[in-house]
Amino acid sequence: MTDHAIFHRPLGAAVPQGHDQAIFGMGCYWGVERLFWKQNGIWLTEVGFAGGMVQNPTYEQVKRGDTGHAEVVRIIYDSSLISYDHLLQLFWENHDPTQGDRQGNDIGSQYRSLIMVFNDSQRAAAEASKIDYGNRLAVQGHGAITTEIVEATPFWPAHEAHQQYLHKNPDGYCGLKGTGVEASIPNPDPI
Repeated sequence: MTDHAIFHRPLGAAVPQGHDQAIFGMGCYWGVERLFWKQNGIWLTEVGFAGGMVQNPTYEQVKRGDTGHAEVVRIIYDSSLISYDHLLQLFWENHDPTQGDRQGNDIGSQYRSLIMVFNDSQRAAAEASKIDYGNRLAVQGHGAITTEIVEATPFWPAHEAHQQYLHKNPDGYCGLKGTGVEASIPNPDPI
């Protein structure tokens, strides 16, 4: 098994005791992964695919747009150091959740905005933050949020060459771009 290029932990690792996981789709997964690996309290990040019908899809299959999968990042985090609400704030502020099946020039359902939840607490937080951020966007003249909030489905890791891509290729493509509208954190991170 391959190790994470930054954290030096095995990719595909199980969630350790005292940690939680999150899965977010925010367009092209390279920049999304870098955004999260830079945060204090993140234990592991991994790019891959989720939300579709094909088992263990390849990047080429997902890129065609007919598997139903989205490009996503799986995040394992220490919730005593970074809250799920903080992760949601980063999610909302760092992409445009109103674009449907695209992010900027990346077009297709594989680039859709997606939150996969693992429990009722994450679902409640995600739904509340979606309503709050939707109101903030509306005040600034943006359209409605198209983000899907769904139960977590199997996560299929992308090929090793895509893992920590922007660490290995610092000048590589990053399509991350938010709307400029700030999201709120209802419960600040623990101290």
